[in-house]
Amino acid sequence: MEDKVHGVFVGEKVSKVRWKPEDLVESDIFLTGSWDNETNHLVLWLYPPNEDDADIYPCTIGTHPYDGDITELKFINSNMFVVSSTVGSVKLLKIDGKEPCLAALKEVMSWDDIHFLSVGGHIPCTGLAVFEEDIVSVGEDGCLCLLTARQKMPVRRIEGADSCSLRCVCFLKHNEVLTGNLRGQMKVWDLKNAVNKPASTFMLSGEQTGASCVTHHPTQRHMVLAGGEDGSLTVWDLRHHTFPVTLLSAHSDAVSELQFHPDRPEHLFTCSTSGEIWHWNTSSMSRSAHLGTMPSEFPRDENLWLNSDVAKHRLEVFTLMPQLHKPINSLDVSKNRVVCGCDNEAVYVFKNVVL
Repeated sequence: MEDKVHGVFVGEKVSKVRWKPEDLVESDIFLTGSWDNETNHLVLWLYPPNEDDADIYPCTIGTHPYDGDITELKFINSNMFVVSSTVGSVKLLKIDGKEPCLAALKEVMSWDDIHFLSVGGHIPCTGLAVFEEDIVSVGEDGCLCLLTARQKMPVRRIEGADSCSLRCVCFLKHNEVLTGNLRGQMKVWDLKNAVNKPASTFMLSGEQTGASCVTHHPTQRHMVLAGGEDGSLTVWDLRHHTFPVTLLSAHSDAVSELQFHPDRPEHLFTCSTSGEIWHWNTSSMSRSAHLGTMPSEFPRDENLWLNSDVAKHRLEVFTLMPQLHKPINSLDVSKNRVVCGCDNEAVYVFKNVVL
């Protein structure tokens, strides 16, 4: 697969990378955020869809300086996105310009110091989740903030949502979010409930392993996957969420990010601080279920990740490139393209990924 990989030197450690959303086609533009600099940067990249020229590489089309290490990037539509950082702020920016070569990044709104110390000083915002124009932010202060792109004032702030650092968050429904903390405790929050208590609480695993990232299945939001600091993948069915239904030993170090393919959810992609980026393929399991060749006790319409025996023994896992000697911090998927950002100050684009 090496002939399908294009790497480009960035000059900064890359903490986050996201494709610009497109409705029907592969995206040509992606965004990166850096960390570990006095002044970090958001960088907009163009990767032209010229499949005939193997020497086409991503090129920079816009940059924007940013205070603090960038900890998360999330698009809320095709041109607007939110950014969080270690200075406790969340900012809303837009890609301005009709032509890619004239694109510029402009700040629209800023929520400053929404994560802070009571004695003064900011504290890192560690995660963001978006649902249309609604934004949830979590931080090392254990606070959960609900924002909206429509106004400057936060909609809601849950102080002490957790007694330790919150590490990750995702929307399950418009009014429901899931958070994971440093001790591996997962909490579901009903944002319609005025009481600042979680609707339910459960553990990542039997040990106090920190949750590093979390996502839900694109079409079955009751199915949630979380990555652990120990490199494990944990699967829950939130209709029966007391215990995980599947626990997989995966990477040799913390799972940095995990993402289902938005259109082909039988494909999952993960990356790790161990320098690995993997493609998990359940399509052969799906075909077996459709043809009726799976074990009779496994329901044909059940999600294959929710059967521990099947997931452990029939998953196909491929590495997209040889293991790096530096952490891979982030990845994103657009149609048949995968992009990842690393601590070796490089970005890699994988084109024509076989799905």
